Amino acid sequence: MLLLSRKRVGAQELAERFEVSLRTIYRDIEAINAADIPIASFAGVDGGYEIMDEYRIERQIVTLDDLSSLVTALKGMQSTLQDGQMDHLLAKISALIAKNEQHRMEEAGEQLIIGLSPWTRVEADKDKLAELRLAARNRNVVWLTYSNPEGDMGERAVEPIGLAWKGSAWYLYAYCRLRKDCRTFKLSRIRKLRVDMEVFPRRKERLEDLDARWGQRDTRSYITMVLCFHPRVRVRVEEFFGPEQMTVEEDGSLLVRSEFPEDNWLYGMLLSYGPDLRVLEPKSLADEISGQASRVAELYK
Repeated sequence: MLLLSRKRVGAQELAERFEVSLRTIYRDIEAINAADIPIASFAGVDGGYEIMDEYRIERQIVTLDDLSSLVTALKGMQSTLQDGQMDHLLAKISALIAKNEQHRMEEAGEQLIIGLSPWTRVEADKDKLAELRLAARNRNVVWLTYSNPEGDMGERAVEPIGLAWKGSAWYLYAYCRLRKDCRTFKLSRIRKLRVDMEVFPRRKERLEDLDARWGQRDTRSYITMVLCFHPRVRVRVEEFFGPEQMTVEEDGSLLVRSEFPEDNWLYGMLLSYGPDLRVLEPKSLADEISGQASRVAELYK
């Protein structure tokens, strides 16, 4: 749509506009050409890409089902983001639909809901999201009071790049001035934030590239576990570990082989199964879980 509305656009401008890498732009241009949409490329100072003058997109190329999908996705984002522009966009999309088709749109909206809001802390998280989105857009430095998994808190200055929804939680991608590198910050661990008036220069890191590297820098040591679960927790085990990691024994018990980083989160997760789990391997993990369970039992004597 941008190329249709503009005479000529450079690759760098497209990359900055959509916050992606140049490689992604080149790949997308090739895909558009492959779809028989004629795009011409021009070299030089005033070079770039443009769609041939004779090409025009069909006015009816967007179907009612397409619009319904857009509305459903936007409403899902609207449920967690305080964004007035999204309200205006939803109103514009609704205006594109004929009155005699409005009921079909309403029926489609009743069949699918995308909910990104967490079960708790909804308003607090909405406020954080709104502040961080605006700071990323305006390139304002943000001071965070941040807690690690052990509860230790510290303050650091970050340059926000963008936000991502991962595994039922919001994360902030930002350049951390303390670590002098890009980091991810879980929104629920941000105890306080303060948006500074200082404006930072645009960095080469793009949100899309950082998201693609998610988890690649994990330097934690992983252990291979063999776990034995009682049959009554089968549904929970299947949902968490996946059926491909699970074997059903003759007595109905569930044997799971899996790899996880050994940390307090892992201990808590295993202990949450109570007497329905026995750690078979490694012995060091079995001893740790047994010791923690004994210390919990001592509290109730």
